[in-house]
Amino acid sequence: MQHLWAGLAANPALPAEAVGRLLAIDDTEVAWALAERTDLTEQQIPVLAERTRTAADDFVADGRLVAEQVDPARQPHAALALLRARQAPVEWAELLIERPELWRELAQCPDLPAEPVRRMLADADPEVLAELAECTTDPETAAALAAHPSEQVRQALGFNPAAPSDVLADLINDRPPLGSCDTCRRHAVPWRHPADCPDPDCDLPAGAACDGSHQYARHSILQAVLGHPAAPVADAVRHLDDPSPFLRAQLAERPDLHQDAYRRLAADQNLWVLAALAENPAVGQDLVRRLAAHPHEHVQRAAACHPGVPLDVLDRLAATGRLGNDPLPRIDAADEAELALLAASANPELRRLTALRRDLPAPVRDLLAADPVAKVAAAVAARPGLGEARLRAVHARHGRLAAPGIAANPEAPAGLLRELVAGDHNVATLRALAAHPAADATVLTACLRDKRARRQAAAHPALPVERLRELLDDPDRVTAAAAAANPALPVTDLLRLMPQSR
Repeated sequence: MQHLWAGLAANPALPAEAVGRLLAIDDTEVAWALAERTDLTEQQIPVLAERTRTAADDFVADGRLVAEQVDPARQPHAALALLRARQAPVEWAELLIERPELWRELAQCPDLPAEPVRRMLADADPEVLAELAECTTDPETAAALAAHPSEQVRQALGFNPAAPSDVLADLINDRPPLGSCDTCRRHAVPWRHPADCPDPDCDLPAGAACDGSHQYARHSILQAVLGHPAAPVADAVRHLDDPSPFLRAQLAERPDLHQDAYRRLAADQNLWVLAALAENPAVGQDLVRRLAAHPHEHVQRAAACHPGVPLDVLDRLAATGRLGNDPLPRIDAADEAELALLAASANPELRRLTALRRDLPAPVRDLLAADPVAKVAAAVAARPGLGEARLRAVHARHGRLAAPGIAANPEAPAGLLRELVAGDHNVATLRALAAHPAADATVLTACLRDKRARRQAAAHPALPVERLRELLDDPDRVTAAAAAANPALPVTDLLRLMPQSR
């Protein structure tokens, strides 16, 4: 029944007394759902903050949990959420450092006082120090962690957005040198983790290896730091010819290299490197043209996502028909004159990609809605502003091929939605209709035929009550929970589903 209780916990029609009863259930899923409610009392919020970190952080972010509500000695997890958000007295950290079981979470708080940091540096295990390395904002602490003998700690520091440039340079250049690594601390070198490792308790990652140079550990550190925006370029580019394609791809993503560095990377044979380079906004148009001509579709798609890709190149790439269904940055940045040219292109795939833009000027939008190619009209049919007459014209011209787009249009009237389910349609249409605000009982009942659409329809307030009651017993837990969360369900039904009082 837990999934139904989680649904009830999210139901805005649930009476306040029932909310209190659900709060007594020690279940994470129920706690998450309760935390989304807007009618919680000041007493209930700190209780939920102790149950789930996500709820605690959300309460702090939206101002529903403040330091005045929390006793850090009795409610340490709520206190930690406030410390993470810099909304609690720093003295709380000095209180919580006395509880070693909280150190891992405490290490994730920025701006810690000196004494808790000193104690962690002296006594904490590498897992705690890795959290501190990823979150500290203090340059001296970062410098101390950069010299730690554990590669996990150094790697975590490479991911820290506040890490200073000089510390990142030390990580890149192995200063001070790693004296050992996880691999050589466990195995005599040289050793490489076998693909069919016979040890069921071995937790070394695939590819772990050490020949005395701790190469796998160094690789993990470099992979963290080479993409850091504050990592010095002069140190980073020393790895342009690194044998690892992962590291070269990190460099290919950087926006601050010289064009000659990008040209060197463009000669790479690895697809990850070339795709990362092709999508990099700092790469000039000459290289984008060169990369767009690569025979592999992975590189071509990346070039199409470059925000400055020339439109003639985009036209050629679109002809492959493999650019997906997400709006492209270059089309999103196009001005009205460029959009008019794109919408009038002889390439139907380029017109379809243009139709995916969400803020099309009305003349361009209307032109695309009248397109003779179904996939173009279907792509633009979801855009507001077309009006009922144009939507009906699209449906009359293209039928089921354009129906999913029409069903996703928030302005489509209920009568048109009924016509979509009454005529020839596909499951994509049902899935769009199930979430439509104007969908009525007839439309939503039709949507119940498809599992994914049924999940959406179960949450729709216009679904008939008798159908909702049936869905409470649906074998799909997501559907049943959505039905329990539906505010159209009568209160008597909600209370019947509640756990029995003990």
